[in-house]
Amino acid sequence: MHYFYGCVHEQFRPSELLRHARLAEEAGFDGLTSSDHLQPWWEPGESGHAWMWLGAAGRATERCQIGPAVTVALKRYHPVLVAQGFATLEELFPGRVFVGIGSGESLNESPVGCDWPSRTDQLAALEEALTIIRRLWDGEALDTFGRFEMKQAKLHTRSERRPPLYVSAFHPGAAELAGRLGDGLWTIGDPETTPDLIETYQNACAEAGREPGEIVLQGMFSWAGTDEQALEGARVWKGAQPPEYYTDDWHDPKAMFEHAEETVSDEEFKQSGIISADPDVHAEKIRELEKLGATIVALNNCSGADPEGAIRVYREQVLPRLRSRSRVEQRT
Repeated sequence: MHYFYGCVHEQFRPSELLRHARLAEEAGFDGLTSSDHLQPWWEPGESGHAWMWLGAAGRATERCQIGPAVTVALKRYHPVLVAQGFATLEELFPGRVFVGIGSGESLNESPVGCDWPSRTDQLAALEEALTIIRRLWDGEALDTFGRFEMKQAKLHTRSERRPPLYVSAFHPGAAELAGRLGDGLWTIGDPETTPDLIETYQNACAEAGREPGEIVLQGMFSWAGTDEQALEGARVWKGAQPPEYYTDDWHDPKAMFEHAEETVSDEEFKQSGIISADPDVHAEKIRELEKLGATIVALNNCSGADPEGAIRVYREQVLPRLRSRSRVEQRT
């Protein structure tokens, strides 16, 4: 089992996140994920550029895996640029890079002029993008493919290893696509939906004659000295909860947070993540994610009250408990 630490650009400035990344590696996390947004889910917020930051994070750390959670190939990033960018990152930090990739949100694409597509078209664009990226990494020169215009696009600097593509999936169509064209599945750790998505992914792998890859289950945590402080420190993340934000044309951060405050209760919000002052609660809820079938648990640190204190608690108490328990289970 591997544990990735989530650096959330919507909540913290890039310089703060760089310090968090160093502390997370020292704490024993195995990887660093970086949210990739043009806008936050609320106002006011932050929105550092993930790709620039990942280069700095790779230089500032030594062993952790690094990658976006997740990037998109649509209007904001052409798939040629995704292929080039992460081949470059892998060449700089060999063996440490992964690419979490999904179909995106209007929040980030509409401001750069995207006419937000239907759900069917979102999935079709992701399939085309994955195909283009893989073919460019294989050394091909490509002309226009589907909706993406190209003229003899080719990567002149490629890495020895192809970074794994972990495909973000909230629905069966994306999970099936992950099985055919991805190297792993990335989804939210939800006991109601995750088992079916994993089964769909594994069946698609089998039909394509491919071995299943990583199962990355994402969660969020907020720690503080009291439960109330932990809740208030993470409250802005209500703005990311309504499921329609991931498929429909919502792109005004202020309106999105107001809508979320009206429709998501505090109790519902607390159930969506790990929000507690008790390290035992954090460890047990992460174990629940593991039991859903994760091979990697990716944990966004949304501890607005005390983010560095949260990393310290994970270093001293949460991660040791998780790993100690895993060793006991392996022996038995």
